[in-house]
Amino acid sequence: MTLRLLAVAFAITGASFGVQASTECEVSIDANDMMKFSAETLSVPATCKEVKLTLNHTGKLAAESMGHNVVITDTVNLQAVGTDGMSAGLENNYVKPNDERVYASTKVVGGGESTSITFSTEKMTKEGDYSFFCSFPGHWAIMKGKFQLI
Repeated sequence: MTLRLLAVAFAITGASFGVQASTECEVSIDANDMMKFSAETLSVPATCKEVKLTLNHTGKLAAESMGHNVVITDTVNLQAVGTDGMSAGLENNYVKPNDERVYASTKVVGGGESTSITFSTEKMTKEGDYSFFCSFPGHWAIMKGKFQLI
């Protein structure tokens, strides 16, 4: 009986640790019609092999006029990726297709919409200098922050 109780306790504890680890590897951020993100830093444990990122557009304006997305790149590449994204157009979510400088990018959403992606951190390191930003034309200079593996 004791052995059975220990097995059940272990199964429950193991399951709860799995949920906790999964939740730690999820981040959510809001963006609004005032061209502001709700956070200046997004952090996840360096042990996360994959990260789920959710963007919520809390404004009211359409994607064509005030759309937002989240793009993650090395900080040194932010300006170049943002500039290249402008010519990629809305149909490519203002991200140059197959851009190897981009670790992750969501689709562009309008007011009241949300989007989520799951991306690998395999090519990232705890020591890396990463930024997230909105690549909608004119937004990347203002709408940006740090992405960290801690």
